[in-house]
Amino acid sequence: MAEPVRTDAPNILIVRPSALGDVARTVPALVSIRRAYPNSRIDWLVQDSYSDVIWYHPDLTGVVLFPRRRFGAMWRNPAAANQARLWLKEVRRTHYDMVFDLQGLSRSGWITRLTGARRRIGFSDARELAWLHYNRRHRIKKDVRHTVDRMLALVEAEGIPPVREMRLYTAETDRLWVDSLLTRYGVQDSGYFVIAPTARWRSKCWPIDRFAQVVFRLLDTGRAGKFGIILAAPDEEAQLQPLLDALRHDNRVISPTTTVGQMMAILERTRLLVCNDSAPLHIAVGFNRPLITVFGPTDPAEVGPYKRDTCVIRAPGTEHGVPAKFRRNRGDTTLISRIDFETVWRAIERETLRPVPPVLPPPML
Repeated sequence: MAEPVRTDAPNILIVRPSALGDVARTVPALVSIRRAYPNSRIDWLVQDSYSDVIWYHPDLTGVVLFPRRRFGAMWRNPAAANQARLWLKEVRRTHYDMVFDLQGLSRSGWITRLTGARRRIGFSDARELAWLHYNRRHRIKKDVRHTVDRMLALVEAEGIPPVREMRLYTAETDRLWVDSLLTRYGVQDSGYFVIAPTARWRSKCWPIDRFAQVVFRLLDTGRAGKFGIILAAPDEEAQLQPLLDALRHDNRVISPTTTVGQMMAILERTRLLVCNDSAPLHIAVGFNRPLITVFGPTDPAEVGPYKRDTCVIRAPGTEHGVPAKFRRNRGDTTLISRIDFETVWRAIERETLRPVPPVLPPPML
């Protein structure tokens, strides 16, 4: 039986400012809320540098940009403090009726409270005392482990049926940028694979020389196209350099500098992504792309690619939980280094035997 369509239309704000991969996997909550409130204004408060991830989603009414870097100086800079005051005044002017804090940290909790919304919704066990800022607190069962399922359980606790729709959308300008890039290197017909070998924690980074082995084997076999693209954030160049040095004489591999939107457009049509536990992983899930991901100190049952368990290679010894020391020491790579190249390559062979999903068309405007 179809769910009844809501006749009320409250103004709704989703608070999920960061991080990049977390923003991408919060989209099912947006879709669920839109299905329940088809006539509502639904905005999303997001860190300004990550806004491309959600900006073009058809279920979103508007984006509230949170300039975290600028506001971070407001405690010592009167001008920044005044800008923050004016920004908050503008947010409150919308008169949100419902705010969902889907991040559950002190900053997002404060923002939720300061909107002045009548219904401020969050997790009863939100970290950093964020739960103090909600007037509707929901306890999620401990057996609901994955981040996506926990967010959907929170909206379901407000009477909203969950919709597990992960799809992301890119801007036409970013798709055209990729067209131009591929034309420049003559890649259109042969297709390409993507390697994302970095992560914010070094402990989540599979050894870079093994990523180099993956690149050379993919190029030699042509299993995922005859061209490779390496992705990394500008501040991760030091991590990337050994791989670039190994590939410096091979013109079949490039590492372009991209915006978030351009990175998304590259991932949208890749024939394969090989990566660590990092933002490109969750973006690729949003485009239903073939992928293999390597996990060390993080638990894929909580933060892995949603409903894509067969794409995960776990470090030996983590089947029953990750030893605490590896979670505490974010620079310790000994755990993830237990994963050998051949194990990853066998997974790549399995993944590339499946038909490559079609690239979905942009939304109808």
